[in-house]
Amino acid sequence: MAGSDEFVGRLDPEMCVVTAAAGGERAGCLVGFSSQCSLQPVRFVVWLSEVNRTFRVAHSATFLAVHLLTREQRGLAEVFGGRTGDEEDKFQQVRWREGHAGSVIVCDAAAWFVGRILTRVDGGDHVGFVLDPVEWGGSAAHDGPLLRLGDAEGISPGHPVD
Repeated sequence: MAGSDEFVGRLDPEMCVVTAAAGGERAGCLVGFSSQCSLQPVRFVVWLSEVNRTFRVAHSATFLAVHLLTREQRGLAEVFGGRTGDEEDKFQQVRWREGHAGSVIVCDAAAWFVGRILTRVDGGDHVGFVLDPVEWGGSAAHDGPLLRLGDAEGISPGHPVD
């Protein structure tokens, strides 16, 4: 994989928090793999690791919420990236509310949307959830530069990959 480092090592994608709710459970995690994948109609894909709790809840969900954070919101990123929902309820530590169809909205996110899951795509150790956005929102109070992978260095994964 050393050859891929020449390319992948130069990337510094935006991070986002993805939340899921299904079967009376809610979960959320910090995600480094996501992108708009269609212009018309607008579609977005988020890639969730198969080893974390958010993936397990998302597997049964109909909608996911995707939240952008700013660099100043590293503490919020640490809640969702540095802890596992298998051991604690992350939502006791953040302000959240119910959104479209029971989705979970993190209130302090800089921007967010709720998307209907259209399909799931196997991508190796991650699964892509292709989303059709149905609800949008955000907070003008958080309008700084977005949190990027480089800004999240040092956040040890709450559910590390073996």
